[in-house]
Amino acid sequence: MTSFDWSAVSDFMPEFWDGVLVTLQVLVLGSMISFSLGLVWAIAFRAPTRFVRWPVNVFTEFIRTTPLLVQLFFFYFVLPEWGIQFSALTTGTVAIGLHYSTYTAQVYRAGIEAVPKGQWEAATALSLPHHRTWMAVILPQAFRRVMPALGNYVIAMLKDTPILLAIGVLEMLNQARQFGGQSFQYTEPLTVVGVAFILIAYPASLLVRALERRLVR
Repeated sequence: MTSFDWSAVSDFMPEFWDGVLVTLQVLVLGSMISFSLGLVWAIAFRAPTRFVRWPVNVFTEFIRTTPLLVQLFFFYFVLPEWGIQFSALTTGTVAIGLHYSTYTAQVYRAGIEAVPKGQWEAATALSLPHHRTWMAVILPQAFRRVMPALGNYVIAMLKDTPILLAIGVLEMLNQARQFGGQSFQYTEPLTVVGVAFILIAYPASLLVRALERRLVR
């Protein structure tokens, strides 16, 4: 049985930190895209005209019901044939953000629908403009309800970042795979990456639970 080689861990550290930086970059930017677009979709679901609601519903359902890997390949290999091309990192970040925006949209939608009907009626009685009703009355209450669920999707996005190795993004897992291919030592880098995911995801999950308890109170 082969013993664990700590020198291989030391050799892997430079590549590992590069992978951590890329992973966190994808996570932060992907989350921003997801949360922003998700809110746009959620508000569009309540548009007064079906010519807005219907296309948004069809588009978001299509994205939600197709695998992220298929979307990733489409963005990276098909769009360049139409003259739309980005780096692997940009493509992966946008793909993850767009994919999860369709899930956060449903979270926002539930939060908005949970706002008591009286709040809408009160805003109407005060003759608040439509945008003011959303920004000052509805969205602050909805955000308070949905923050824990949004935090869970951030953790889910973190765990999905390794899928980007399919298009060559050098996140943590791809760095470990390349190091293993060069050194023929896979156990050490893969163990380091596994531990890193735990060290990032577990404290984040505790933070989400604490936030949920605080908002409930």
